[in-house]
Amino acid sequence: MLVINKINTFYSNTQALWDVCLSVEESAIVALVGSNGAGKTTLLKTISGLLKPYSGTIEFLGKRIDGLSPHLVVEAGISHIPEGGRIFTEMTVLENLEMGAYPYHAWKQRKETKKQVYQLFPVLEEREKQMARTLSGGEHQMLAMGRGLMSRPKLCIFDEPSYGLAPKYVEEVFEIIKSLRERGITILLIEQNVRRSLEIADKAYVMENGSITNEGVCQELLETDHVRKAYLGL
Repeated sequence: MLVINKINTFYSNTQALWDVCLSVEESAIVALVGSNGAGKTTLLKTISGLLKPYSGTIEFLGKRIDGLSPHLVVEAGISHIPEGGRIFTEMTVLENLEMGAYPYHAWKQRKETKKQVYQLFPVLEEREKQMARTLSGGEHQMLAMGRGLMSRPKLCIFDEPSYGLAPKYVEEVFEIIKSLRERGITILLIEQNVRRSLEIADKAYVMENGSITNEGVCQELLETDHVRKAYLGL
């Protein structure tokens, strides 16, 4: 579904990504793990069109999307749920959800999609008319995920979905991500909880200093000395 080939991305004169190659199969969960500053968020921003690659290609469903504006990437079928959610705090829950449905094809089906989002996140229906700023941290994240689903994506990319959440919400977030795959949505996941992300993912990539240094089936990576020492504290 997604093929990234030798992507190089810069911030001004500083190179942040070095010949990154990565692929995501349809209906899979793929995890991208690495320490803070490794380049993970930069890669997600490059996929979403928030950053333009200096060189390399990104193909989605067989078509190149590198260089496209962010709204065109969304229309192509990719939804990016950023770290912290970035919800619109001075808008209601419903208004936030409707903002996610701005692509034409999604807007026409927004009522049906909203029902599906409310099935996943019943609390959002209860809070529909509330201002988003009044939500708890866990509800913020649920709203961000719901808003991302309103565009009816084929691929969801998550940047630290459990960051800052109380433990009771963390497992719920992981269960929702698993359920999205069951609904036919492909997932690319960055997550600070490395063990849990590797447990639910099919494949994983390890990123260090802007480069992919390892990849493989998650169970095999969980058993490597480097991953156990660097990311699991074992």
